[in-house]
Amino acid sequence: MNFLIVGLGNVGADYEQTRHNIGFDVLDVLAEKKACDFKLERLAFKTDFRFKGHTFHLIKPTTYMNLSGKAVRYWMQTTKTPLENVLVIVDELDLPFGKLRLRTKGSAGSHNGLKNIEALLGTQKYARLRFGIGDDFPRGKQVQYVLGRWTEDELAGLHQPIETACDIIISYGAVGATRTMNTFNKKK
Repeated sequence: MNFLIVGLGNVGADYEQTRHNIGFDVLDVLAEKKACDFKLERLAFKTDFRFKGHTFHLIKPTTYMNLSGKAVRYWMQTTKTPLENVLVIVDELDLPFGKLRLRTKGSAGSHNGLKNIEALLGTQKYARLRFGIGDDFPRGKQVQYVLGRWTEDELAGLHQPIETACDIIISYGAVGATRTMNTFNKKK
């Protein structure tokens, strides 16, 4: 069985270590744990690994955040991955820093990457792993905050939630969304 795991972010040095790129960061750690390397392919950096008979296709779209749906749609078709086996990792302002929440559907909210995926797939019914980045910014400064680099304190606190996010991805493929949500969404 195929799973398409999509880490959202923006390509380029200007966006490295920013809150908006947490999807890329999670997949980088997962690829390192599974000893696989990303290669530039059509619309994304891509790698894959096998676990318990399943193939996990990891992509980091090169389309920039606002056009992420192009890469998701292309790689779903190319890897023959059904919608119910797609998982998108995304930054989330409405969750406290480091808090993780897996959902099998939902609104894109104000997230342009999710809006584009929803528009191109024609549905909100795809799984997403929301990674809390907090909302500690002055009024009117949301864009600067999201595209801003992590503080030193935040960087120090990222290790454990990223490790947990990797565990959630593996669990999602191994035992399914419902059991994974029951296990991980309850954790503080």
